Amino acid sequence: MTLALAFALLVLTVPLAGGRLSRLETIRLRWLWLAFMAFGLQVVLVTVVPEGDTGLHRILHLATYALVGACVLRNLDLRFLWVAAVGGLLNLIAIAANGGVMPASRGALATAGLDVQSGSFANSDFVDDARLALLGDVVAIPAAWPGANVFSVGDVVMLVGVFLAVHAAAGSRLAGSARTAPPRSQGSPAAR
Repeated sequence: MTLALAFALLVLTVPLAGGRLSRLETIRLRWLWLAFMAFGLQVVLVTVVPEGDTGLHRILHLATYALVGACVLRNLDLRFLWVAAVGGLLNLIAIAANGGVMPASRGALATAGLDVQSGSFANSDFVDDARLALLGDVVAIPAAWPGANVFSVGDVVMLVGVFLAVHAAAGSRLAGSARTAPPRSQGSPAAR
């Protein structure tokens, strides 16, 4: 829900900043299927089968970052995508340092109206003696607001990166001289 709201707001800002949403149709992301596969796997881990072998869940959670990372590396020629990649790397560092779980602060979870999980896998949860806790989910959207959730510094950096990349691709004033640069073409079928 939080990501959907953020994306809707992002899309609304493009025409307001002089960009054209129709320019986004010309962008062809290569290896996008890896990102969809990672998202699907995270949905299965968190909502379909959160119970089970916690160790396996944590390994698979880390593997989803490898899948998305491969997709991002294949598309780094898109302006500002590297900013989103830095955010993802910050999240990966926090998750890897805490055994496959994004550490969330008790205070942030309480503010968002979320419970500490016990006995089932959660991709973000309270971790006793968390390592690199400042990179974890330490900021919250309050429970009374739409999209209440917890998020990390890495999430914010990723969102800024996607914002800049979309505005650059759409030729927005916010992305500088992107209007003069032609959008990346589809390329050869072998590249996808």
